[in-house]
Amino acid sequence: MDPSQDDPFDKPPCRGCSSYLVEPYIKCAECGPSPFLLCLQCFTRGYEYKKHQSDHKYEIMTSDFPILEPGWTAQEEMALLEAVMDCGFGNWQDVAYQMRTKTKEECESHYMKNFINNPLFSSTLLSLRQMEEARTADSAIPFKPADDPPRPSFDSQLSRDMAGYMPARADFMEEFDNYAEWDLKDIDFVDDDSDILHALKVAVVDIYHSRLKERQRRKKIIRDHGLINLRKFQILERRYPKEVQDLYDAMRRFARVVGPVEHDKFIESHALEFELRREIRRLQEYRREGIQSFCGAKVYDRVKRVREDERSKRNMLCEVLQYIHDDRACQQWLHKQAAIDAGITPVVTTITTSGRRSAPPLNLTGLPGTEKLNEREKELCQVVRLVPGAYLEYKQALLNECKRQGGLRLAQARSLIKIDVNKTRKIYDFLIKEGYINKA
Repeated sequence: MDPSQDDPFDKPPCRGCSSYLVEPYIKCAECGPSPFLLCLQCFTRGYEYKKHQSDHKYEIMTSDFPILEPGWTAQEEMALLEAVMDCGFGNWQDVAYQMRTKTKEECESHYMKNFINNPLFSSTLLSLRQMEEARTADSAIPFKPADDPPRPSFDSQLSRDMAGYMPARADFMEEFDNYAEWDLKDIDFVDDDSDILHALKVAVVDIYHSRLKERQRRKKIIRDHGLINLRKFQILERRYPKEVQDLYDAMRRFARVVGPVEHDKFIESHALEFELRREIRRLQEYRREGIQSFCGAKVYDRVKRVREDERSKRNMLCEVLQYIHDDRACQQWLHKQAAIDAGITPVVTTITTSGRRSAPPLNLTGLPGTEKLNEREKELCQVVRLVPGAYLEYKQALLNECKRQGGLRLAQARSLIKIDVNKTRKIYDFLIKEGYINKA
């Protein structure tokens, strides 16, 4: 197929024989609104389908006509723009090779004359840009990438969360379809190739170009939706209620289908729906309780809060009485209750160890990896209640990260070890104290 022609895969197939349309082809001028397209063979046979009749008016669809200057058809203009986009501006030899119908000098002079140095073309672009800005002035603000994107270190937790994407380079550590170039590395175009072999080689190159476009599409999704700063994106998600956050996680996979503004509008509409449903449930509760005015609703809410506070006091007392043998928990509860009765916000908000007796030390007898620990490490695993195998794995991960960066902070340790933050702090402090790692 001549590369200067339009890609037939971009158009719907022929309604008669379902073959891919190649220009020129026929479009019915009376059938609609969806276009009714026929190839020349089906048109000459007088193909009819449902409401379409062979005597309908028709249009001949072709791009074989000049647009900007004689000698350059619309097909060649589109092929030139695609070649410049694929090969890059200035690579006129490769552009001419992809064009096949024009020389290097013709491609360069035509492009510079009509698309670079043409004042009419530049003014048209300016007016289109102004129209686009005016159209989006009152709509949602599109995402603007940060001036200094994050630079996660290799093999860090943030890098793994971002699937290996490096925002500063706009590349992945391992590209999508990473071995696509292997199918292309041994292909060599020679003059004595047969037509079939030449067509096969061109098809392989086209397949490779489609893989490159898929890579660019994935990177564009990341940039357009603001995923280059994952932590900031997650903070924005937390402003929604829990139910909307769950919906956000479920619908994130559809972000590739619509643009970032449309996707945000979709999520915001569901957040609004959630707020409306919650308000409806509140009004229904007022109606069930016989409240008919907003003044009565305020009184009801105030009395309801007092009733819930009294209920929480009774529940705390029951919890403390259940563990009355824990003197420290009882004293803490009494101080908290005295602060509540005095109208002061208590400093201690929860009972130590959740009002329960401290868990006994972990028995390390028979656990794998115990023989690799020294006495101090065994004591740590018993107190923290951490199996030796997991401790050794966490220890090695922290040692590797500290050696690579020359130091380690507690926040970095917590990003590497996804366990309870209190346990992570104890392990981090222990390794600092024993001299295994040093602070950054």
